[in-house]
Amino acid sequence: MSIKTATLNGVATIEIARPEKKNALTMAMYTAMSEAILDAQLDAKVRAILIAGQPGIFTSGNDLEDFMQRPPTGADSPVFKFMEALTQCDKPVVAAVTGAAIGIGTTMLLHCDLVYVSDEARLAMPFTSLGLVAEFASSLVLPQLVGRAKAAEKLLLGDPMGGAEAVELGIANAVLPAAEVLPHARRMAERFNALPPSAVRETKRLMTRPSQAAVQAQIGAEAQVFGTALRSPEAREAFQAFFEKRKPDFSQF
Repeated sequence: MSIKTATLNGVATIEIARPEKKNALTMAMYTAMSEAILDAQLDAKVRAILIAGQPGIFTSGNDLEDFMQRPPTGADSPVFKFMEALTQCDKPVVAAVTGAAIGIGTTMLLHCDLVYVSDEARLAMPFTSLGLVAEFASSLVLPQLVGRAKAAEKLLLGDPMGGAEAVELGIANAVLPAAEVLPHARRMAERFNALPPSAVRETKRLMTRPSQAAVQAQIGAEAQVFGTALRSPEAREAFQAFFEKRKPDFSQF
């Protein structure tokens, strides 16, 4: 499964634990994360959710072999169930990011409440280089957050960003030495133990309410285009080049 869960001192931790594959996410892992978020929602003892990777790697994004064998086909697919669970979670979600956070590893951070990154973190959304399009409403949320010009660098060109830039752009709250990221994120998550839970939940609902419908609509719109792009000759060339460990040739298109 490669997803570890634990609840300690009011914090439900979801740990991506597949370092041998750079924490690449499979459909089974998406299902496990969705279920963990929903379980935390229902557990009155849980005041916050903490999502973390392994030392030096948050996640390299989708496991491409698994992804191609079981591509997402609709709202019931594991990846969209995970998106739904995270975007509709009314408890605080804290993320601890060290190393690479690629693709959905970055876009999921746009839907977390507190994000802490290491000084060697590398965030990137290289969807176009794979012949694909943005997902998880990143084509809506990122331009709103950082402005259209900077969003174009990150989504159209797929330019990466370090931890300091992620903080500067408002994607993350703070950048820390790698060894301090997880302990700091946990301390921040535990602060919710001292706060009235209903007030926290209602405040989060109010913060997300103005954009909730637009986010869900954008996830759906992106999914339709993503599904078409996934079957395109451009994506086939990109994926084949990845598996053959060569540079893709898009000059033919």
